[in-house]
Amino acid sequence: MSKKGTPPPAESAESAEQVDNASINRFEQSLDELESLVQKMERGDMSLDESLSAYERGISLYRQCQGALEKAELRVKLLSDPLKPETAQDFDED
Repeated sequence: MSKKGTPPPAESAESAEQVDNASINRFEQSLDELESLVQKMERGDMSLDESLSAYERGISLYRQCQGALEKAELRVKLLSDPLKPETAQDFDED
């Protein structure tokens, strides 16, 4: 019998998948918006105020994307060796 408030494993897996899909969608949307902002700024036809606002938004989007990537990397490490995730190899190491 499961503890009160703890969903059965099937529901937990389904919920985790929904959260993962939502996280992936947010990451992709943030990355798309960031790329769009960079293109607009590179064209050089924005005012200084618009450029500063776009830069601030870009920094926020960058941080969101970086956080999502760090969470994904941790998840891969946990899946690789759930007992010792700290011993998993980084992706960029040869």
